Amino acid sequence: MTHKTSSAGFTLVELLTVIAIIAVLASLLFPVFARAKEAAKKTQCISNLRQIGNGIALYEEDSDGIFPHALDASDKFDSQIWAQFPDYQAQIPTMPFLTDVLQPYIKSYQLFHCPSDSGTTVLDSHFPDSFISSPSMFKTFGSSYFFRTEIAFRAFSDSSFELPAATNVMFDGAGHWHGDGRGLHSDDDFETVINLLHGYRYNCLFGDFHVKSLTYDQLQMAWTTKL
Repeated sequence: MTHKTSSAGFTLVELLTVIAIIAVLASLLFPVFARAKEAAKKTQCISNLRQIGNGIALYEEDSDGIFPHALDASDKFDSQIWAQFPDYQAQIPTMPFLTDVLQPYIKSYQLFHCPSDSGTTVLDSHFPDSFISSPSMFKTFGSSYFFRTEIAFRAFSDSSFELPAATNVMFDGAGHWHGDGRGLHSDDDFETVINLLHGYRYNCLFGDFHVKSLTYDQLQMAWTTKL
């Protein structure tokens, strides 16, 4: 008696069906993985700013409550942004970087590195001022974050703020790192700039040392908080 043998292999139709199912699952899962990765980067960035805030608080304990008399890269390398405030601008050449001043208290330059930092070509808040940083702002200037340097220029103490929980102290150097869309280009037209800015988000350290993710408009509102 003979026995009929069956093939253990896949037919072409079955193989194509399996491939199609895998492709569908991949299309569903890859965005989930990408969002999870970006969420982890955002969490790390927020943690960085909290620890920097702790470092500033420790510095103040040694300095009669006064914030560091220091600046960020945008002040140093695009000092014209302070042209309307000549008294402030005159202080810039002799001021150290905040990253250096805080090292005795945080002991890690890496805390100034936002993992989502992909660099810039212009300053979001001073479009179209050129601010080329590649592959990242941290690699180029040593920090992914900007400082509200007016606080330093005016020698503010930890009790000087009228509304500390509403006053920005440090924040991401660019909003596209944690937001939607690409970074700004100096040749972008007005409509493109507005559309891009509305999709941006910034992690921000406030005067009471809490950290929050803000839209572009919310960050501008923090800037308008009276010092």
